[in-house]
Amino acid sequence: MAVTIDKDACIGCGACVGGCPVGALSMDDEGKSVCDEGTCIDCGSCVGTCPVGAISQ
Repeated sequence: MAVTIDKDACIGCGACVGGCPVGALSMDDEGKSVCDEGTCIDCGSCVGTCPVGAISQ
């Protein structure tokens, strides 16, 4: 199961994108983080890199 991103809490900093070891995260047209569920390995690296706690497992 892929991680869950709270779009309202996401500040669009991109820290999670850089913290993902498999490149499953990117930024959408609104500048919010989005997860490719087919690529995500549910490792939780992005959860720890998000400064506002917008990502959960």
